[in-house]
Amino acid sequence: MVQQASSKRINFIDPSATLGGGTEVGHFSVIGAEVTIGQNCQIGNNVTIHRGSRLGDNVRVDDGAVIGKLPMKAKISATTREESLDPTVIGEGCLIGTSAVIYAGAAIGPRVLVADLATVREKVEIGEATIVGRGAAIEGSTRIGSYCKIETNVYITAYSEIEDRAFIAPCVATSNDNFVGRTKERFKHYKGVTVKKGGRLGVNCTILPGKVIGEDSLVAAGALVTKDTPPRKIVAGAPAKPFREVPKEQLLENQ
Repeated sequence: MVQQASSKRINFIDPSATLGGGTEVGHFSVIGAEVTIGQNCQIGNNVTIHRGSRLGDNVRVDDGAVIGKLPMKAKISATTREESLDPTVIGEGCLIGTSAVIYAGAAIGPRVLVADLATVREKVEIGEATIVGRGAAIEGSTRIGSYCKIETNVYITAYSEIEDRAFIAPCVATSNDNFVGRTKERFKHYKGVTVKKGGRLGVNCTILPGKVIGEDSLVAAGALVTKDTPPRKIVAGAPAKPFREVPKEQLLENQ
């Protein structure tokens, strides 16, 4: 004999949480104290939304996602600090994928897609209509502009800045520590990467700490960037060197 499952949804929603009209919550989800969720949102199964998080209207959060997670601090961590963080903010029309994790103190603009298994750490800002691809990791104290594309398995190191309309291809890696975890001197020099407006990074390239990718510059696939790249130039190789001008029809101003 097959027993019919109950149609009643089993969730924990704190009495102080506010859910807008038309919002639906799947099974086995937890919505913490003082959470605010806008109108016509879709919250999937096994979702956890931590205290104080704020979601705008028409947000979709898929199964297993976690919003507002507090960072963990290892005893030997050089960058993670025990500090008070603002509530997570998710703008209207965002899509948050399955098992994505968005930490406390993150601020996500409207119409952003954070794909399955992606991680957005504390004190990260993301502008409107940006795409964060599957499995991408954006570390803390980083700013991502609007209309950017950060593709599958990209790693954006802490203390980085990615300006508007940047394109970062799959498996790009960035770094912020020239001392590679040795000597106390490194604490004075942590610096992420900067990608200026319209900069593009090809698949599997590596950008060393503190380097600046010039406006509308293009880094070729597999390149190793050890120096700042000039605007509107294609750089290639290991170490990367200027190769030629970005074709005029590819410049951001001509799109």
